Amino acid sequence: MKVISIQFLAMLTMLIDHIGVVWHPDETAWRVIGRLAMPFYIYAMVIGYSRTRDVTRYLTRVGILAVISQIPYQLAFQVLEINVIATLFFCLLTLLMLDSLKGKLLAAASVVAAALILLEALPFDYGGYALLLMLTYRYATPHMMVLLHLALNVFSIFYKGWTLQLFSLLSTLWIVYMPDLMRSMDNIRIPRILWRGFYPVHLLIIAVVYYAMNT
Repeated sequence: MKVISIQFLAMLTMLIDHIGVVWHPDETAWRVIGRLAMPFYIYAMVIGYSRTRDVTRYLTRVGILAVISQIPYQLAFQVLEINVIATLFFCLLTLLMLDSLKGKLLAAASVVAAALILLEALPFDYGGYALLLMLTYRYATPHMMVLLHLALNVFSIFYKGWTLQLFSLLSTLWIVYMPDLMRSMDNIRIPRILWRGFYPVHLLIIAVVYYAMNT
């Protein structure tokens, strides 16, 4: 499967989610659609990570994007959290460390545990949830992806009260059980600069429009 269709769905559902957060916070439908964005983004990054010829360069791009996105993220949502691209950067960094520890199960488990503690201790958007989902997409078989994602969502309800997050499972179901539909969407052409710059740019636009409407 190509990554283009995943990128398109990730950007579209994230835009819908963020419009809902800023202008329609009491309307659940926006957030339900938005729950699909994070899994699509994570899956696209797992594919990008596994296919890149230069992992260091790939991680550097994501790290730079995380830094660029921080101020627009805070302005758009008026929060002091660390943006989700930074969360995904640390998740990818964890994958890189795990790849260097093949066959060393105890060391690998320690790396995952340390990463989870860091992501939960600091105000990273999505926290350890993002890492566990990335590990699922990276190492699980397609059908196990569905079961593990469902288990993660159920756990998140009890751990963080994320009831709406159950709808994020639709992304995994889409990826696993509708590959033909995904392939048909690969005819959509998304310039790399749009995919890489969409997150900070759309947040900046949302922030500017929000402040213009409220001043």
